[in-house]
Amino acid sequence: MHPEIIAVIGSNSFSGATFVRYLLDKDHDVLGFSRSKEPEDVFLPYKWLDKGQDRFRFEQANLNHDLEKLIEILVEEKPNYIVNFSALGMVAQSWEKPEDWYQTNVVAQVKFHDQLRKLNFIKKYVHVTTPEVYGSTDGWISESFNFNPNTPYAVSRAACDLHLKSFIGAYNFPVVFTRAANVYGPGQQLYRIIPRAILYARLGKKLSLHGGGLSDRSFVNMDDVSDATYHIAMNGIVGDTYHISTKETTSIRDLVIKICKSIDINFYDLVEESEERLGKDQSYKLDSGKIRKELGWQDSIDLEEGIASTIEWVDSNLDTLKNLPHEYIHKA
Repeated sequence: MHPEIIAVIGSNSFSGATFVRYLLDKDHDVLGFSRSKEPEDVFLPYKWLDKGQDRFRFEQANLNHDLEKLIEILVEEKPNYIVNFSALGMVAQSWEKPEDWYQTNVVAQVKFHDQLRKLNFIKKYVHVTTPEVYGSTDGWISESFNFNPNTPYAVSRAACDLHLKSFIGAYNFPVVFTRAANVYGPGQQLYRIIPRAILYARLGKKLSLHGGGLSDRSFVNMDDVSDATYHIAMNGIVGDTYHISTKETTSIRDLVIKICKSIDINFYDLVEESEERLGKDQSYKLDSGKIRKELGWQDSIDLEEGIASTIEWVDSNLDTLKNLPHEYIHKA
């Protein structure tokens, strides 16, 4: 039987584009939506495939402005699964204009979901959310841990999660939730810590390390996250949440030291320390035992291997990347 069609909302994002590549590798037909036109190919892992491009259809559609168009295409194509990566991210910047985060991550999403609940062809709706909803935590936490968001970004994501929870009871809406640790890998936007550290090392620029890089994180390769997301879409229990994480953590400082060793550069030649960002969580450690036990998922790419592949991506595309913006550019 031919694999079912899957719609990916936010297909231009690093996570979305990597997941599209994963789906095309599995011979799915994929329908992608993003608010902006497709960016440079260097940021679209599905463009790196030798085959399968004919099974991907991209439509530019902004949840804030083009909801009617998006729903019309969904009704036309009738995807059995919808995976939603779309959201305004960037924790620090959410303090500067919080209304944009609430508009996109809550209001627009609520309108979108209220239309989706009326469609009878959806088998599973995967809502990709964030561990930021938990706030800073001590020890490894399960999916039942209480929400304690500390930033406008985190509050907006928590509000949307709670809204969707209400749709399960009211409409039997087939939603499952994913919360992944810090994702990384080839194709990631240059304002994220791993590609930025590599790029700045190659360009001889200084990397600002907020708070000295003492916050603790788990970094999970996006190829592993794509595999987990697929497991959840196909076999996750409606209404449940699944953590996607490795079993290891590292401080941001130690992560950058590891990158410096990999490319033979002195840590202090690369780094300058700066004040901590407002509202930054010191630590969150996601216990991923549930997805491992219930769905049989395992991560397969360790941090050293993942850093090496990201270095290779930066080096192979350095002439392109050095001329692209290295900072986050806000779009409402």
